[in-house]
Amino acid sequence: MELRHLRAFAAVAEELHFGRAALRLHAAQPALSQQIKHLEQDVGTLLLERTTRQVRLTAAGVVFLEHVHRVLAEVDRARESVLATERGARGEIRVGVTGAITWRLLPRMARAYRQRYPLVRLDLHPAVFSGTQVSSLLDGRIDVGFLRAPVPDGPLASRVILNEPLMAVLPLDHPLAGADAVDLADLSGEPFVTYPSRHGSALRDAAVHACFSAGFTPRVVQEAPDTHTVVALVGAAVGVTLMPASAERLQLEGVVFRPIAGGVDVRVPIALAWRREDPSPVLAGFLATAEEVLPSPPPGDR
Repeated sequence: MELRHLRAFAAVAEELHFGRAALRLHAAQPALSQQIKHLEQDVGTLLLERTTRQVRLTAAGVVFLEHVHRVLAEVDRARESVLATERGARGEIRVGVTGAITWRLLPRMARAYRQRYPLVRLDLHPAVFSGTQVSSLLDGRIDVGFLRAPVPDGPLASRVILNEPLMAVLPLDHPLAGADAVDLADLSGEPFVTYPSRHGSALRDAAVHACFSAGFTPRVVQEAPDTHTVVALVGAAVGVTLMPASAERLQLEGVVFRPIAGGVDVRVPIALAWRREDPSPVLAGFLATAEEVLPSPPPGDR
């Protein structure tokens, strides 16, 4: 039973005229008659009654036509689904996200992407540390990641989408809590709370580098696995820390966020990263949407 035979039968059954059905299918009438005969042989019963004056469906033909309509509709849906997948309009994309990136950038990007590609499933993979995301990209566990730059060269491509300033996070009763801005050098004698060094935290590296630029090495007294816990430990007066400005949205009690003064460059770049040779059309659509929604900062702001 061939698909072209089903289409031929549907056309004749709907037109009840071989000549009109042949015109509709752009086929020769004798060929169309042969296709119907082959189909009836495959089915094992007569589907159409033909006379010199009319064509009509048999009782079996009426029942068979209902099934044919369903089969042809499903075939059309399958073709549309395949073409949509090929265009990147259907499928799944696994997106790595982390910390403040999730709060600040992801909602805007996700809304825009869902409007453009409503049939693509966004599968989010939270990861606190950039090193974890890099490993997941290289291993193929995620397709694209929002992470703290820099991203290692090689099989990964990346683009900076935001430069976020670091801020000093202090206990509410700290002597510098009331200042409009904090000179980083004034924190040289303070205990610091930060992320663990062993997990490849780009944010920790940026904070340590900022302290080096201010002339001191931070004295880390406690490490914590996520932003919420680090800031909570500051609120408990365990120490101070440096966090991106977006972390202020946590709104935890007992802490204040203050801009950093003193001329030290304390911006932390956020990048979009993906596998350079990934041919996925779904990924291409995601990157194109990100190009519009999250453009790279001007060269002077990078």
